[in-house]
Amino acid sequence: MAKHPPPEARQYDVVIIGSGAAGLTAALNLAPKFKVAVLAKGQLDGGSTAWAQGGIAAVLEPGDTFESHIEDTMVAGAGLNHRATVEFVVENAAAAIDRLAALGVPFNPGETLSERWHLTREGGHSHRRIVHVDDATGWAVQQALLSAAKAHPNIALVPDMVAIDLVTSAHVEGERFAARACHGVYAFNSASRLVETFVAKAVVLATGGASRVYQYSTNPDGSTGDGIAMAWRAGCRVSNMEFNQFHPTCLFHPTVKNFLITEACRGEGGQLKLPPSVSEAASGIKSGSRFMQRYDDRLELAPRDVVARAIDAEMKRLGLDHVLLDISHLGAEFILHHFPMIHARLLELGIDCTVTPIPVVPAAHYSCGGVMVDLDGRTDLAGLWAAGEVTQSGLHGANRLASNSILECLVFGQAVADDIAALWDNAATPPAIRPWDESRVTDSDEEIVVAHNWDELRRFMWDYVGIVRTDKRLERASHRVKLLRKEVQDYYGNFRVTPDLIELRNLVTVADLIVRSARARKESRGLHYTTDYPKLAAVAKDTVLDPVSGRN
Repeated sequence: MAKHPPPEARQYDVVIIGSGAAGLTAALNLAPKFKVAVLAKGQLDGGSTAWAQGGIAAVLEPGDTFESHIEDTMVAGAGLNHRATVEFVVENAAAAIDRLAALGVPFNPGETLSERWHLTREGGHSHRRIVHVDDATGWAVQQALLSAAKAHPNIALVPDMVAIDLVTSAHVEGERFAARACHGVYAFNSASRLVETFVAKAVVLATGGASRVYQYSTNPDGSTGDGIAMAWRAGCRVSNMEFNQFHPTCLFHPTVKNFLITEACRGEGGQLKLPPSVSEAASGIKSGSRFMQRYDDRLELAPRDVVARAIDAEMKRLGLDHVLLDISHLGAEFILHHFPMIHARLLELGIDCTVTPIPVVPAAHYSCGGVMVDLDGRTDLAGLWAAGEVTQSGLHGANRLASNSILECLVFGQAVADDIAALWDNAATPPAIRPWDESRVTDSDEEIVVAHNWDELRRFMWDYVGIVRTDKRLERASHRVKLLRKEVQDYYGNFRVTPDLIELRNLVTVADLIVRSARARKESRGLHYTTDYPKLAAVAKDTVLDPVSGRN
């Protein structure tokens, strides 16, 4: 391949990596004053926001209170939440929803004159407080934010840019000992196949989570922990990486691997049942009957970690490859009104959920840990902010409460924008940055190595670091990830980058952080359940990993 000179660096006031709810919220709030670039790994609507079915939680129902939403969030998070963060997000929720409504998000209207919007209830919530757009809320939110961003002259939307690494003081021309700060990002342009440099006074990570580190996930393929890995390599602390939420109900299907059946199906009365093939003698309960009563008094409305472990336990106990979620008793009219997207997609696959139960399995869904940030979204690195699933803000603790995820994106996207604007006059002008150097690498002739390592990583993370963990499984995972890290580092050092290699490098980093965090937690709390330490520790503590000091 002929070598091309590196493209000239692109200069903006603010560069935002990620085009979901967090990134676009920040962009829209910055754009009145600043020139903003929003980078998307693939298509502009290809992230996790567009896939969110459930809704957005806020205190809107008469009789509901901030304190109740705060308490529900703290209970779901097993006491590991930072109360100040929970209060901050809950108290700003209604205003965030008002802003979306003003942008044209068509939330389902209330069924009486006194109700502005229809509110549903999901597992772990003590009140109806979930505003939604049928069962495709995320898609509606994504489209409204994206339309507003496209219409703003100060926002440049840049698709097909795979972020590689943050530009830091280590990349400054002629400065060996510059102060630690972030000045931009190197990104692979999938169209030109060249690496480009984006330089800015402020950089925002809004790259989403890392659930694709597991074999089964409800997330789009791009959820590979890129922002977490980049921030870690740049010197930022990460926290609580052991808490990966497994959604209890992902469709079990031979070809469709990541279709989520929303939490709201259980919130509206859906029932988990054993398949008819399970004999009464083997199961201890009647075949085709519910089983959640054996695990929690809240039945299907228990928090996700409880429900996911219950399904996992039944599957392992009885040798099942799935269980059933039955909503048929709710009636066809109700299902078509509340879950039209799910009903239509299932019909395409030969499943009519108005008359037959839906086969489901748990799948990796949401990363509760990530880059440590404060209430302004600031990271450890000057010039670098972060918002949304890429962060550990203190909102979710050891387990995310349903429909608090888009909410976090909206509230922290706003907070980040406000903080950048407040600090702008004192922000340093970016120095001259070295262009990307690929003079010592060649094109790979063994892409099969990347594909093989990718598959191996996801498989052993599912087997050894999944819903139920043991010290022995985690030790095996630790050995495997160390070997893969060495292979990937060698490969990365010798060959030109490709999107698959960039993602694999990030996945290996994230897997290592998850395993290290899980081994450090000697208790079972929230999403981290280990049979070697089944009890809750007396004091709730975050697991903090520091790339600078090496301590955890």
